[in-house]
Amino acid sequence: METVYIKTPLGITTIIGDENGVSVISVSDEGTVSVEIPAVLQKAVSQLNDYFEGKRTDFDFILNPVGTEFQKKVWKALLEIPYGKTRTYLEQSKVLGDVKAIRAVASANGKNPLWIVVPCHRVIGTDGSLTGYAGGLWRKKWLLEHENPSNQQSLF
Repeated sequence: METVYIKTPLGITTIIGDENGVSVISVSDEGTVSVEIPAVLQKAVSQLNDYFEGKRTDFDFILNPVGTEFQKKVWKALLEIPYGKTRTYLEQSKVLGDVKAIRAVASANGKNPLWIVVPCHRVIGTDGSLTGYAGGLWRKKWLLEHENPSNQQSLF
């Protein structure tokens, strides 16, 4: 596994992966930015930088998250939420075929290892509130505003 640390508007982003794909993308408030980018992570770094510069709305590098089958099913459904749009946890549960699984869906969202690329930040509370974001609600708000600046008033 290779690791790289890049500076983003939301903090230091850690990207971990190998030739089988990227398995972790996370963010923290502190850290040291990498001087060199491993070849297997260059595409991910480039595409994340493009995203933050407003030049990219989707990602096409290989993902290789580690999780249970249910978690992977939830994360795959997150990939279907269009850029600039949101869904509620209830809507996400319906997409997965079980409205009673809302808590399990929320839990799986919280364990998403691929920050931004698997867009769990696009899932909001039924009342439109920003709820449950492992990276902090201020980052969730920033990401939603970045993806849909014309919709700031109605989201928040």
